[in-house]
Order: sequence, then C-alpha cells, then structure tokens
Amino acid sequence: MGDDIANRFFNKLKKQKLNDNNNRVRTADEIKAEEELIKNTPKVEPIKADHAPDRNAPCPCGSGKKYKKCCGA
Repeated sequence: MGDDIANRFFNKLKKQKLNDNNNRVRTADEIKAEEELIKNTPKVEPIKADHAPDRNAPCPCGSGKKYKKCCGA
C-alpha cells in the first residue's frame, strides 16, 4: 500500500518537472544563439548509392543488414 502512494507521488513529480520544462520561456539571447548555431552548422549531403544493390548485398546505408531487410523493404 505504501508503494502505491510513493509511486503516485513520484509520478506526480515527474509530470510536474516535464510541465515546467515545457512551459519554460526562452530569452531572446537563447533564441539568437540557437539561430546562429543552426546557421553555422554545415549541411550534410545524403549518401547515394551508384546503383541499386542486389537483394542479398549489404545495405549501403551502413546498418549492417541485408538490403532486402533494410532499405529495400
């Protein structure tokens, strides 16, 4: 019975912390710093395969799975 009360209490604390984080207001400086970070982040080109690999070949995405089980599905 004591465990139920403790669980409810900790669940309430978790929800309260999540709500506090969601409702936090960002300052103008934080927003500018985030925009600068996004602007200065280099763009990455996607990896493109030269041709479609065979079904039993390893997937070119680098997952280690066979193409038929990964991107070929």
